[in-house]
Amino acid sequence: MPELPEVEITRRHLEAAMTGRRLTSVQVNHPRTARFNASISEVEQRLEGRTVVSVGRRGKFLVIELDDGHTVVGHLGMSGRFAVAPPLSGVAKHTHLTAMLDEGSELRFIDPRTFGFISVLDEDELGESGLARLGPDAWAEPPTPDEMARDLQGRTASIKALLLEQGIVAGLGNIYADEALHVAGIHPLRPGGDIGLEEVARLLEAIGSVLDVAISKGGTTLGDLAYLLPDGQAGENLSSLRVYGREGEPCPACGTAVERTIVRARSTHYCPSCQT
Repeated sequence: MPELPEVEITRRHLEAAMTGRRLTSVQVNHPRTARFNASISEVEQRLEGRTVVSVGRRGKFLVIELDDGHTVVGHLGMSGRFAVAPPLSGVAKHTHLTAMLDEGSELRFIDPRTFGFISVLDEDELGESGLARLGPDAWAEPPTPDEMARDLQGRTASIKALLLEQGIVAGLGNIYADEALHVAGIHPLRPGGDIGLEEVARLLEAIGSVLDVAISKGGTTLGDLAYLLPDGQAGENLSSLRVYGREGEPCPACGTAVERTIVRARSTHYCPSCQT
């Protein structure tokens, strides 16, 4: 599933392509893409003729402001991606939304597994959406160590599970939670409430450094090619991963074999020696 770095890279591409552009026509081809609106036609009607004011991001969500006060909230799900292409170029299979921009290019949302979505919300709907329940952005506006330690206090769930919940920090998923915990030297199964202030500070620093590297390399494209940049290129961060997906391989810090367990139905990778 695309996480914060992949969504941030996508945001930058869309910001360059869409800011100040008017959506002259919109077609949604799959009901799941529009499932958080009343209908496909509501999404199409709320988008057509509107001009994009800004393209932002909150955690794993794209947040696009329109000139009439509506907000587009997009999520890439497990396999979603955006492409900006000439209108006559070949359309990829599983393209579920197509929007013509006034300068002539097409915005396309491609999502083979249909876990992603595009919603267009008014102010009240936005206030009741999942965005309102997100914690601070893990990269753009992370909490202070004191704030995060306060939020972890008394929590018995594992720190990996708490990072995946998006309420303490928003944007981390399976890949970068594993990577940050390894850099910080914290075992993924440790209860969140057992992690002290110094370790919290170390974890926040690790989160920032892991995300910085991933963003600089265009995100992580795995072997299934589920994530691609809007220009069709693959992200180049896979070779930088220290533990994720490397079960049985030597830890880059100490040489101990990386182990794998399951947290909240997600594969979790860690070094049993470095992460205590």
